[in-house]
Amino acid sequence: MSGVTTVRDFPDRSWAEDGPTRGAEALIEAGEVLRFPYLAFALIESELRFRDPRWADGKAKNISLRWPGGDMRGAAGDSRDLAALKAMITRYAEQSEAFALRLFPHYRGHLRRGNTSFRPLDVAGREASWRKDDTRLHVDAFPSNPMHGTRLLRVFCNVNPAGRPREWRVGEPFEAHAKRYLPAIKRALPGSAWLLEHAGITKRRRTEYDHLMLQLHDRAKADAAFQKTSPQARVDFAPGTTWVVFSDQVLHAAMGGQHMMEQTFYLDAAHQQRPESSPRGTLERLLGRELR
Repeated sequence: MSGVTTVRDFPDRSWAEDGPTRGAEALIEAGEVLRFPYLAFALIESELRFRDPRWADGKAKNISLRWPGGDMRGAAGDSRDLAALKAMITRYAEQSEAFALRLFPHYRGHLRRGNTSFRPLDVAGREASWRKDDTRLHVDAFPSNPMHGTRLLRVFCNVNPAGRPREWRVGEPFEAHAKRYLPAIKRALPGSAWLLEHAGITKRRRTEYDHLMLQLHDRAKADAAFQKTSPQARVDFAPGTTWVVFSDQVLHAAMGGQHMMEQTFYLDAAHQQRPESSPRGTLERLLGRELR
């Protein structure tokens, strides 16, 4: 996997505070994928039925809880079933948060819980435009939701009941990727960020950082030669495997799989151990100036 993002394995079997791995900030901030092959999210017997696409309403690619209120979206069923489904997803949110704080004690007090998702649908065969096609290598960046440099930390777990792995590709390190496309990226048109915000196209003002990240996302996905020939490796996450990644930093593509839990956390880059290793810090160093 020379020239490709590092995937590092750990022996943890518990989500609790007494697990062996802690203080892994340097690894995650360096852009590595942390894989825990023996760390399963255990479903109780009455929850096993939820590993079926019929519980999704078909309008979204996942069933999610939106915090802080915990409102559930994307699910279909009667009130009793939906309450049980929500309890399962909430338990994953709580376990993965405790796990993340054990792995990254430096982030305690600064890690903010984002959406918690359950994905019962198959990755393969999902129709999408090239921009929304997550089978193409990309770093996470969102047209309507500018992040202003906030990090995206994600904790995934494969809960597939049939032995099917979650199939990923991982690509080149972020700095190499930025160097590939930065010279061709022009600055945003003057006034465009104001116009996008006031037209309701973006939730808040798109900064120069957001413009660059969205360009990196779009240029990679649109570049067929890059998708085929750039440094990359296939990585399988077997059922019962948990993995943790900064998805705004690691080039990744979801190629196949079904039934996955996902927890998103937000972290201001200033609260990293090494803020300069963040995508914002890397872009500013490569450009030789501070991003507005």
